[in-house]
Amino acid sequence: MKYLAAYPAHLQNQIEQLLEQDKLKEYLLTRYPSVHEISNDSALRDYVMALKNRFMRKSAPLSKIAFDPKIHVVNHALGLHTYVSRVQGSKLKSKNELRVSVLFKRVPEPFLNMIVVHELAHLKEKDHNKAFYQLCLHMLPDYHQLEFDLRVYLTQIDALGDIY
Repeated sequence: MKYLAAYPAHLQNQIEQLLEQDKLKEYLLTRYPSVHEISNDSALRDYVMALKNRFMRKSAPLSKIAFDPKIHVVNHALGLHTYVSRVQGSKLKSKNELRVSVLFKRVPEPFLNMIVVHELAHLKEKDHNKAFYQLCLHMLPDYHQLEFDLRVYLTQIDALGDIY
């Protein structure tokens, strides 16, 4: 249960029992019955910019927002925020990019929302510290529950395959 390793043993045991009883899929489908409609980079950009403009209007601009097929769960990443600085002539140019794994093209909207909020929070806080998680909670009050449920979903995918 690699995605749940940081959680208490009693939670891991509950999820393991649901898996063994083949009820984890039912649990997830009850909580998250449908997938979102955001299927391309343009729609993702609109979605991300709406969140950014609502909660982080004064943060650094994003030059690229895209679904990325190269991001894999095995690399311990579901989304990436990158900051690139380049010297062009006598000027220093910087770009912020936000990339989301293609895994999130067919998931419930709350899971996509959680990943986007997570990556947007990195615009202000680079590390996963207390301020980072406070910012995540400001943008998404049930952030921690969604992160847990997403990890449960990833456990389901590993064990028995996709459900959406």
